[in-house]
Amino acid sequence: MDIKDLIAGYETFKDKKFKKYQNRFIDLVKKGQHPKILFIACSDSRVDPSLITDASPGELFILRNVGNLVPPYSPDNDYHGTAAGIEYAVSVLKVTDIIVCGHSYCGAIDEMYHNITDPALIHVKKWLELGHPACEYVQKTMKGKVPKAQKLAMTERISVVFQLANLLTYPEVSRKVDLGELSLRGWYYKIKKCELEYYDDATMTFKPMISDD
Repeated sequence: MDIKDLIAGYETFKDKKFKKYQNRFIDLVKKGQHPKILFIACSDSRVDPSLITDASPGELFILRNVGNLVPPYSPDNDYHGTAAGIEYAVSVLKVTDIIVCGHSYCGAIDEMYHNITDPALIHVKKWLELGHPACEYVQKTMKGKVPKAQKLAMTERISVVFQLANLLTYPEVSRKVDLGELSLRGWYYKIKKCELEYYDDATMTFKPMISDD
């Protein structure tokens, strides 16, 4: 796909698909957006939150970044895009759920196990430090020779758990969770088979979202 394909796609959407949601968009303009879910996903082009969940326009407030990472709360005067999105979703939109969704074959997770030396990737290198605690946990847990694919798959899941913990460093997130006004959820999406897993706090394991039984 190139830019010409995108323009052609826009024309198709405007002429055909937009009509399906036209009244919805008009309503969203009049009444504003009121999504109940903040969906934190990876920027990976193979992972589309609205497509995976069959969500309609206005139903998800989506934050995407490299590796679906959540930086800990840091009240300084720097630029914090992901943190700003979290604050806006929780304090302005007043979402009731935050989902952190990791996925299989994540290039960001794979890159965390390499020493990035390319000066053109200075911001990527710094950003991926947010995933190092998950990598260290997996390294300590999976001792001995373990297939790379297995190690990466575990890191992709464990990283989600660490990002959920980082969310709790935000005062308003923590406060609303304690009051029962906000729920934090960890998901893991397997691209090849469109299989979705959720993190079960009670067992500290990921389980299939839909049972085969």
